[in-house]
Order: sequence, then C-alpha cells, then structure tokens
Amino acid sequence: MEKEILKIAGIRFHQTGSIYDFDCGHFVLKCGDQVIVKTEQGLGLGQVVRAPIKVEQIEEGKEYKKIFRMANEADLDQFRKVQDREKEAFHFCLERIKERKLPMKLVRVECFFDGSKVIFYFTADGRIDFRELVKDLVHRFHTRIEMRQIGVRNEAKLLGGLGPCGRELCCSSFLPDFAAVSVKMAKEQNLPLNPTKISGICGRLMCCLTYEYETYQELKKDFPKIGKTIPSPLGPVKVLRQNIMDGTIVVETEEREEKILKVAELCKKAAPLKKEKG
Repeated sequence: MEKEILKIAGIRFHQTGSIYDFDCGHFVLKCGDQVIVKTEQGLGLGQVVRAPIKVEQIEEGKEYKKIFRMANEADLDQFRKVQDREKEAFHFCLERIKERKLPMKLVRVECFFDGSKVIFYFTADGRIDFRELVKDLVHRFHTRIEMRQIGVRNEAKLLGGLGPCGRELCCSSFLPDFAAVSVKMAKEQNLPLNPTKISGICGRLMCCLTYEYETYQELKKDFPKIGKTIPSPLGPVKVLRQNIMDGTIVVETEEREEKILKVAELCKKAAPLKKEKG
C-alpha cells in the first residue's frame, strides 16, 4: 500500500494572525494566492503565506482540513464588504461605549466572512458589565456578537506600530504567537535592566529578547562568572565584565589595572592561584 503524500500550505486569515496548515488537494498554489477554506466558523477567505510542501509522514490522529476552492472576484468583493462592515461596527461600538461611559478601550472589530458573527476586541483594567452594550450591537447588526477582552501585548499585535529599533513590530509583522519573556534573558545578554530600554510599546518585555537567548547561553558556558577570581597568564585576576560576542572578558589584575583577555586563551600558560595558608 502506497503512503499518502499530502501537499500542505500555510494559510493566514489576517495580516497579523496565526498561520494554519491546510491540505492543498489538487490545487496548485503559490504565496499570495487567495483561497476559500472551510473552518469551524464556516467558510473563510485566507491568503497563502507559506508555499505548499510535501508531507509523507502524518502524525497519528492529525487531520488537515482541505482548501475548498480558489477565491473568485465575488469572494473578493464580499471580503471588501466585510471590511466596510468592520469599520462601521467599530465606529458604532465606540459611540455606544462613550454614551454608556464604560471603562474599556475598543481595539479592533472582526467580522466573519459569512456575516454569522462579529467579534469586538477590547482592553480594560478589570471586568466590564457590557450586557447593555451587546444589546445595542445586536439590535444594530442582527447577528451573533462576542466581546473579547485582550491584554496589552495582543493590543499591540492587532494595532501594529514601530518598535524602539525603528522597524515594524515583530508581533504584528511575522510572529504568530507570543513566547514567554523574562528579565533573566536580558541579564544573560548583558543588557541594561532599565525598563525603558528593554520594554516594547506595549509596556511588556520586548519579544526580541528571546531571539538570541539560547545562543548567549551556549556561548557563555566557557566564560568565568563576573566577580570571580581566576588564574590567567597575568596571574590571579578578577573578572569585571564579559563581552560574549567578542569572546573576551575585562579583568582586574593584582596591580588594579584593567586588562582584556581572550576566553579561549585563559587556560594557556595560566599562572595557578596561590593556596592560602591554614
């Protein structure tokens, strides 16, 4: 029996959304193609953002939904109407929030392609009683309404913007999901622990702190710890600073002079430390 070989493409439904895998079936696709797929919410229009690849070994129990068909001009026209509806819903909801003086910030509105549901994303400091607001929205749009509270990181992802580096935010341009970020990652990379230096526009630690964290951990394995006294070709020295990318450390000699040493050469001709008596 021949193994089943599938062609799997990556489909994205929103510019900053996650990428989902779909079975191409008999369709010949390339990046940028617009397709109609069946989802749990019904038919949806997505864009191919990862070219199809052949998959021979499929994980047990894993199933790929198939691409329904290529998008036509009518589908694209429907999508433009959905976008217009989203703008209308955003402005109407914003007016009702101000009218009802609700302590919430509307971030974005998402309408399903088939018009069966509208999701309103918002941020707030605590729980909000939005029952009356939902009644207003149902009365206006005559469809299912969902109010979804999100955090500040997701707000930045949805709205987009420029980071401290001057480039488009990672989360809104190519990161499909958020990874856990900690201050330890900044410490490992010898970054200043100033919140204004290591925080993004969302106010949380920058996602890019995770990019080189594992590399720094690997490179630092052979580095002596800061503050430790070690043997060296110059005699006993105290480690003051580390330059991971350059492979060097700044040390202080017994004569109180600062010197730069290559970590790779530390073990060569190193003078042993004198043993203390007693």
